[in-house]
Amino acid sequence: MSQQHEQAVPDSPETDIAIIGGGMVGAALAALFACANPRWSITLIEAFPLPADDAPVYQPSYDDRSTAIAHGSVALLSQVGVWEQLSQHATPIEQVHVSDKGHIGGAVIDRHKVGVDALGYVVPNAWIGRVLISHLRAQGNVTLVSPAQVKQLTPVAGGALLQVEAEGRVSDVPAQLAVIADGAQSRLRASLGIDVDEQDYRQTAIIANIGLEQPHQGIAYERFTDEGPMAMLPLGGSVQGRSCALVWTQPSDQAEAVLALSDEEFLSRLQQRFGFRLGPLISVGKRDSYPLTLSIAKEQIRSSVVVMGNAAHFLHPVAGQGFNLAVRDCAALAATLAQAGDRPLGSLSLLQAYWSQQALDQQATIHFSDQLTKLFTSSKLPQAALRGLGFVGLECLPPAKQWLTLQTMGKANRQVVL
Repeated sequence: MSQQHEQAVPDSPETDIAIIGGGMVGAALAALFACANPRWSITLIEAFPLPADDAPVYQPSYDDRSTAIAHGSVALLSQVGVWEQLSQHATPIEQVHVSDKGHIGGAVIDRHKVGVDALGYVVPNAWIGRVLISHLRAQGNVTLVSPAQVKQLTPVAGGALLQVEAEGRVSDVPAQLAVIADGAQSRLRASLGIDVDEQDYRQTAIIANIGLEQPHQGIAYERFTDEGPMAMLPLGGSVQGRSCALVWTQPSDQAEAVLALSDEEFLSRLQQRFGFRLGPLISVGKRDSYPLTLSIAKEQIRSSVVVMGNAAHFLHPVAGQGFNLAVRDCAALAATLAQAGDRPLGSLSLLQAYWSQQALDQQATIHFSDQLTKLFTSSKLPQAALRGLGFVGLECLPPAKQWLTLQTMGKANRQVVL
């Protein structure tokens, strides 16, 4: 994209679609919109400076958070034209091992048995952001406005009006459609009076990258314990990689103590809880944490307004469903708007059509993530009895295992094609 398509204050503020939030979901949505119809004018507004194309060459480090991109999401990102570059730092998932500490059985999902090159891929978030923003700069119908704040969003006749502040100036930006994608604590969502249903898991996720003594062989592990679930996702760009992305949930009242452990104490405790499936754990990078809740917006569509990403639904991370569900939402919205014809892009009938198509996928995915977390964390009967039989049952009942496989691959519910 030429420099005129990126500025702190928009020169020609009127736009067809305004996306508020330039994180992974907002950037992916802009890319999907640009692919769905090159004639749409799209404005992406981000509060923080966006990564520069001339930034240093990407180098993985122990301070990067990563995302598991499911097989179904890879297909959508390939249609947009960004997957080839994303794959340069993507680690394929050959198998997923699911187990429950202290209970027999387990489930193994193998890409060979499914007949795919990979069940999904693990990609550092920093690289996802770099690739998406670089791609958007190359699109002639996308304008990046950064750093800038949307101070107010007002639905008006025929669209929405955004008040955008940047460099001490406030500009009015009219749009046919405004998409709120500014995160789970969205101020704009709240300003419109859109409430959320929130459920506190009373757990905190500890995030870190872990160094291994031996290659991970492209195996992702989901391990359920009495303290909470954990995931170890393969990193390093190939099955010979020797690092993993850790998501380790702890009871919230214990998380600070775990974060305060020395590296040696942390690794020792993690090894004891996880076991030796990956061999000795030899190093740990920077540790971060965040509290876990299930948060669902009570409204996701209004005339000329859509709520997307974490602002629409914030899920427990261990099942790896959040970003992949958001990508399917984005693709479904782009595909629906591509059928607009003469109707304004913010037409309520169009947005209702999107919601009627995507609601079941959201409900099923959210229910799967929530119930998986609760079932395999509870020590109460009958949940404890069910978890003892759960993975044995999966191996004995092919339809149940097939459903788990499809859910893991992001293909259990409605499939979207641009």
